[in-house]
Amino acid sequence: MTTLQLVLVLLASAVLVVVLFRTLGLPPVLGYLLIGAAIGPHALDLIPDAGTAQSLAEFGVVFLMFSIGLEFSLSRLYSMKRTVFGLGLAQVALTIALAVPLALLAGLSWQGGIALGGILAMSSTAIIVKMLAERMQLESRHGREIIGVLLFQDLAVVPLLIVVPALSQKPEVLAETLGIAALKAAIMLALILFLGQRLMRGWLLVVARRRSPELFTLNVLLVTLGLAWLTELAGLSMALGAFLAGMLISETEYRYRVEEDIKPFRDVLLGLFFITVGMFLDVGVIAAQAAWVAGLLVLLLAGKFALVAALSRVFGASPGTALRSGLWLCAGGEFGFVLIAHIKALPLLSAAALQVVTAALVLSMLIAPLIVMRSEKLVMRFSASEWMLRATELTQIAVRSIATERHAIICGYGRSGQYLSRFLEQEGISYVALDLDPERVREAAAAGDTVVYGDAGRREALVAAGLMRASVLIVSYADPASALRVLALVRELRPGLPVVVRAADESNYERLAQAGAAEVVPETLEASIMLASHALVLLGVPIARVVRRFREVREQRYGLMRGFFHGATDGADRLEEARQQRLRSVTLTPGAWGVGKTLADLGLERFQVSVSLIRRRGIRAVSPAPEARFEAGDVVVLLGVPDGLAAGENRLLKG
Repeated sequence: MTTLQLVLVLLASAVLVVVLFRTLGLPPVLGYLLIGAAIGPHALDLIPDAGTAQSLAEFGVVFLMFSIGLEFSLSRLYSMKRTVFGLGLAQVALTIALAVPLALLAGLSWQGGIALGGILAMSSTAIIVKMLAERMQLESRHGREIIGVLLFQDLAVVPLLIVVPALSQKPEVLAETLGIAALKAAIMLALILFLGQRLMRGWLLVVARRRSPELFTLNVLLVTLGLAWLTELAGLSMALGAFLAGMLISETEYRYRVEEDIKPFRDVLLGLFFITVGMFLDVGVIAAQAAWVAGLLVLLLAGKFALVAALSRVFGASPGTALRSGLWLCAGGEFGFVLIAHIKALPLLSAAALQVVTAALVLSMLIAPLIVMRSEKLVMRFSASEWMLRATELTQIAVRSIATERHAIICGYGRSGQYLSRFLEQEGISYVALDLDPERVREAAAAGDTVVYGDAGRREALVAAGLMRASVLIVSYADPASALRVLALVRELRPGLPVVVRAADESNYERLAQAGAAEVVPETLEASIMLASHALVLLGVPIARVVRRFREVREQRYGLMRGFFHGATDGADRLEEARQQRLRSVTLTPGAWGVGKTLADLGLERFQVSVSLIRRRGIRAVSPAPEARFEAGDVVVLLGVPDGLAAGENRLLKG
């Protein structure tokens, strides 16, 4: 197979699996593993020269470790030190310690037990963080605990990539090998952190002043791969050099730009890496070892759940929080596959054992979202104290709201919610705010704000906050999924209550309005209105006219501001961005099908497209009437989503 054929097979496989798994709402990493198993030497055998793909895929791990280095923040680690270096360290260390005797019972060596423990200690950052964010639980008690453990797991990969391969050495030279490796790592770390920081900041400034995006990206690649090569030259892992490169850049002002530049390389190569890991899977061996796979899967899920829950209790968490942390973290993770890839050629674990471990990890990651979705019901069923805590929370909410009448309920007490509460106070309007950040609630309540810990997406929390007596409810955070849950509850419990919802942009405007929101406030549109109002006043337009103009815009539900002309700088890597309404200009040349037709004749409604304006000989007609007739040379501005715009343009030009 030629290199081009190899690349085409891998690209086609990756595209198909990402489309399928994103449609199913599953992490693409599982799809990469499965497609690798399908095209690998143990199945269809479409890639006879797997070595070339594996060599290229190694760079996926390099860029992954670079990204972890970018996320490395000393201030963040210090603020979470008890969770990261307490609970996180204990979880990883005890998982490895418990794996050693289990490995010995299974006939493996103690070195293999350490390798197995390191593999099983990892949890899926990609799956867990995404689901925490979707449920708005990143700042909850269990959310902070989970993030702290995941952060330590990410950091633990760096020493594990050095220590685990060294375990394959003979026992008499193992201590010497590990000592030399630790000394080399310490020297590299000291040199890079103490000397590299100043050099890196100065060099990035020189490159940034050239104002060349391609030069900046090339420089990032040079720094990442250069440090990876240096650490490999020193007898250490390339991943360590990439991690150190990320650490250096994380403390500079170019961190976020670098993160965006490196993301395409990381995601593509990391996908290739997981495909090559999947190619290692042998379905025949796994089927023959099905009992071992099932046993290890049960042991992994039950063992990590019990360990994390017990450690969480030791570190002072409530029973409910401990159970949630255990359920969220019990499955395996991506870094387990990274460790497998680094030891599969070493005599630490047999080929059959690695097949069993890999299969158990894949199955655990498939089961992880199901466990998370059932976690609340499981916690409420098995934690008697959780009922008391929930009742206490509801009581606190009811106590704070019981004396209020015709008040406002603020869902979310972040920056926007707090600013809103100050305006309400100035007008003498009482409010009750619900928020899921315990630290924020504690500090704000101590300052006298009427805020309580509670989930606005729960029926009982809204009722306790006085939903039946409130005059208005405001969703102050821009999360459409959560806002839709709140709207559904309000529609069920008190349909007549006006609800004001904050939105990031106009993409979810119609959906939120149809769900029952009295007002939807898109941030981008309101920011544009404020910019325009200040500019018009400075240009001499009477302030009364400016106020009247933008009042009309709001009364027309932002009709004048719907859509925008999409440019190269407007990224469309997210699905919601790709489905956002935008504008497109279409020029009717002589002979175009639409010339002589009326707007009603076009039937653009079937494509969910409307005509925003028609420009003819310098005159602009905004929101033209259905009887408006098109002429050659007209510029027709269409409003719709990309697919509809393409169909509408084709209709105008070709019929």
